[in-house]
Amino acid sequence: MKHTYIFLIAPIALLGWTSCGKPAKKNATLPPTPVSVAEAKKAEAIYYDQYQGTVVALNSVELRSQVSGFITGIFFKEGEVVQQGKELYEIDRRKYIAAYDQAVANLSSAEANLVKAQKDVDRYTYLQKQDAVARQTVDQAVAAYETNKSQVAVAKAQIESAKTDLSYSLIKAPFTGRIGISQVKLGAQVSPGTTLLNTISSEHPIGVDMVINEQDISRFYQLQKTGTDSTFKLQLSDGITTYNKPGKILAIDRGVNNQTGTITVRVQFTNDNDVLKDGMSCVVKVLNENSGDRIIIPAKAINEQMGEFFVFVSLDTIAKQHKVTLGPHIGNTVVVLTGVNEGDKVITDGFQRLRDGGKIVLGNPNAQQAPGQAKPGK
Repeated sequence: MKHTYIFLIAPIALLGWTSCGKPAKKNATLPPTPVSVAEAKKAEAIYYDQYQGTVVALNSVELRSQVSGFITGIFFKEGEVVQQGKELYEIDRRKYIAAYDQAVANLSSAEANLVKAQKDVDRYTYLQKQDAVARQTVDQAVAAYETNKSQVAVAKAQIESAKTDLSYSLIKAPFTGRIGISQVKLGAQVSPGTTLLNTISSEHPIGVDMVINEQDISRFYQLQKTGTDSTFKLQLSDGITTYNKPGKILAIDRGVNNQTGTITVRVQFTNDNDVLKDGMSCVVKVLNENSGDRIIIPAKAINEQMGEFFVFVSLDTIAKQHKVTLGPHIGNTVVVLTGVNEGDKVITDGFQRLRDGGKIVLGNPNAQQAPGQAKPGK
């Protein structure tokens, strides 16, 4: 058995020695990969962060009656701009005029009684000094005088109440703004505090509310102090038109919504041409703090791998892979924050067949190779 094993192993060893003794065939050298390059340039990169916004009137109020009655007058055209103090609605004023007139008459009567009571006090006081009247009579006259004095005060208060109700029967514009479509018609009955008559809202200036993450609060507080005319821009709901007026932060809400981790910022815009309407949706563009002179390269030079971004940089005949940090895209270019320097030659075409340190040659990566020529990277 032992000799049998030696006999079987010997040919195998001989075969291995024979194969090792043959000279190995050299691997064919891979030709350089044709690539196209572009120079990384430093240029002024102005770009904006975008937030969904809603146009809001800085002053808006629902018009409701504070007295009951029937609508007897409507003095405006629906949808027009009304000036502060303009009469808008009239509620049947007859009973309020009558109540005011009665209150005035009551005051006159109370004042007349007060004059009489004053004379009684003076007369009885004089007679008391002459011992011609009892002390009790004087005290009663003084008490009557004080009662009449109180009645005069009550009558004056009734006049003010009646005057207020009479004024409420004419509903006026509390500020200059645009009034909406009337919710009541002539002859409609209204109840105090419940019947909605109309809504009026200001338009000059106007606000835009947007919601930001709480991580950005300090940035927007800084923008509130230092923002310029170019900090805020507005894109209208058509997605094309840019509003041609700059904005500024008017207010930042008092606190963060603890359910969403967001806070509302209100930006104010002029609205001289009435382009912006209350409730309109828009996009607020906020100047990014990284705007300025930045490295810009063609966007097609970027290679994404596992959520990270890389470019190949040409070093004469060698391609070196660089990990980069990207800013925003601007057209067909992209801002590079780190990883590429000004003047670097980044590979824009042909890098799909490259590895770090691979050989390259400038040429057309899409050119058809001659028959029999080895394909790059194979």
